[in-house]
Amino acid sequence: MSADAAVLVAAARTWLAGDPDPATRALLEQWIVGERFAELEACMTPLTFGTAGLRALEGPGPGCMNLAVVIRAARGLASWLERQPDARVLPVVVGYDARTNSKSYAEAAIRVLVAARFHVRYFSEAVPTPLVAFAAHAYGAQAALCITASHNPPEYAGLKVYAGNAVQIAAPVDLEIARAIDEVGPANQVPLAPWPPEHALGLPGAERIPPQLSQRYVAELMALRSAPSGSSELRIVYTALHGVGAAHMLEVLRQAGYGEVFPVNQQLEPDPSFPSVRFPNPEEPGALDLALAEARDAHADLVLAHDPDADRLAVCVPDASSAWRALSGNQVGLLLADYVLRRQGPGPKSFVVSSIVSSPMLQSIAEAHGAECIRTLTGFKWMLNAALELERERGWRFVFAYEEALGYCVRGPVRDKDGISAGLLFADLVKEAKQLGRSVDDLLEALYSQHGLWMSALVTVSFPRLADAEAVMRRLRQAPPETLAGFGPLCATDYAANGAGRPWYLGEADLFELAFEDTARVLVRPSGTEPKLKIYADSCQAYEPSRPFTEQTSEALAKAGELARAVAELIG
Repeated sequence: MSADAAVLVAAARTWLAGDPDPATRALLEQWIVGERFAELEACMTPLTFGTAGLRALEGPGPGCMNLAVVIRAARGLASWLERQPDARVLPVVVGYDARTNSKSYAEAAIRVLVAARFHVRYFSEAVPTPLVAFAAHAYGAQAALCITASHNPPEYAGLKVYAGNAVQIAAPVDLEIARAIDEVGPANQVPLAPWPPEHALGLPGAERIPPQLSQRYVAELMALRSAPSGSSELRIVYTALHGVGAAHMLEVLRQAGYGEVFPVNQQLEPDPSFPSVRFPNPEEPGALDLALAEARDAHADLVLAHDPDADRLAVCVPDASSAWRALSGNQVGLLLADYVLRRQGPGPKSFVVSSIVSSPMLQSIAEAHGAECIRTLTGFKWMLNAALELERERGWRFVFAYEEALGYCVRGPVRDKDGISAGLLFADLVKEAKQLGRSVDDLLEALYSQHGLWMSALVTVSFPRLADAEAVMRRLRQAPPETLAGFGPLCATDYAANGAGRPWYLGEADLFELAFEDTARVLVRPSGTEPKLKIYADSCQAYEPSRPFTEQTSEALAKAGELARAVAELIG
């Protein structure tokens, strides 16, 4: 055995000695005895905070999601909270999705927090992630912890942390919590309160969150609507993709008067094995096949789909020939932004927010409504923290935020992306259009006529190693192209530099932009966890009302795709 392998095995045995879960201990022991060094190296490389938390394959070691990792993360969060001004004054909210081990992970986290003398408000059943974010805001929590792997495959688990403002944690808080987790000792030495925690004598204990909170959430979503409730002839197909969104989505649609809702029954109930889909992500090819079949049979007007924790929304609509297609995340976001801005009442100057990789067309839509448009780094942790600061410091009114990866947030009770509120308002949008004899394509055509036909394309380039992807990013920064795919000249912006000259929410990041005047742009960034580079291309052309809608959108999409592929060839 080499010296490096011996060090790896020693580290694995140290972790094994502190793992409280017999199943992951046994698997790690098997890998050690079998000298399966590739598996050991992967599982012993510690996870790092990504999208406001941790997410990975389940398995042994600090590089996978497991009971020991969750216990240490909860203890690290508790240590960080102990140093904050409101320590132990305000509650900590804990919720979880319906994946195989999510409930046991949530219970372990609750036991850690109660043993650390924090009062916990917790959900006793699996709930949508937006409901956890809502509870954090409703209870004025000092933090919230949601056990969820969102739309990842069934073998994954994860957790997400919300700060005291009910927004996902961002820098520097995430780094501070990560350091606190690193300081935690072996998981089996972390104190745990008895279960159930209400019976933990002498400890603050925990309280189950009552059903009334869900009722309040639904009521506050209904208050977002400008359309009156009442019977509607809109025919809606809905799928939860075996996740946890069905109960709340069907209830808000019922209360809004949508009487002709056709659930995809095979995917309605939570099932952590996701039996009908290869990958429970509504963006993946084939994920919405059952919903589209139901839509054709029901002669529906609209398909709404959630990912398994219901924080993202996918939309499908029929075209003039009754063929169904999925709208892009940008198309849904732009339609919702225009809809919300058209219905805003009098008040302070409004503003919308998008991630930097989302469509530039939002800027023009906002200006047409006399509103501001703010761009931030990718993620709702940046968008919503920026929104709160701009409201506080400039007196503006935040109304809407979106990112192209099917995430939308309407001003209201949830300070995170919420597929349930977005689904409700998109149904209202389609209902209004139908009453006026218009389709979703008609709405898009009107926007394209006014603001230009913007289309977007995403291309991913894979590399053997992370170092290879990093090297390509360095070369692109050092020698950016002067022209590309018939576009030029261009302006290059390196977001890894000069962050002091930009707002903090658009600060330094491993991101590179090529802008072609006002007609196109390309953004390149690493995936963050895999040896891949993501290339986001957006291009704009004039919309001609005399030409067929599908012909022009296909042409514009091909143009954006050509631009993205040109960059891929340049760096690949």
